[in-house]
Amino acid sequence: MTVNSRVALDLMALLTGAHDFSPPSAQMQIARSWPLAPGTGARQADRVFSDRRTLAASASENLDLAGVLTDAFGAVLTFARVRALMIAASASNTNAVVVGGAASNAWATPFGDASDKVNVRPGGALLLVAPDATAYAVTASTGDVLQVANGGSGTGVTYDVVILGASA
Repeated sequence: MTVNSRVALDLMALLTGAHDFSPPSAQMQIARSWPLAPGTGARQADRVFSDRRTLAASASENLDLAGVLTDAFGAVLTFARVRALMIAASASNTNAVVVGGAASNAWATPFGDASDKVNVRPGGALLLVAPDATAYAVTASTGDVLQVANGGSGTGVTYDVVILGASA
């Protein structure tokens, strides 16, 4: 199998105001694109995991990045490096989707500490991109668990997850 991928971000904002003679405005746009060629080196990926998942009220799950997740064809994935991670929370969620902070074997390389967490608000997303050779390292058996949790009780949450990475 071959993985060809591209991660893109396009952020635009237009600030307008009132003025005596003409309306002032300031536009900002930042567009970034990270193409990833097939392979395991810098700016390359050979593994992809994607799924839409639902967690019951107050539930959590551990996504094991080394030897448990499967790709769209059923092949078991072992990530050594993660080049991109996207978690997108459904807009219909009531609660946040909480990413990170696994109790053991936490995948902590994108975080400051193994206990750190990010709240992805309903309709929001988390995007991490590291195309360099080191990327976000995964250490099988000791640093390979990404915890995803429902940030509240009473209702479930749905989220989409995409992980692009390399086996070496």
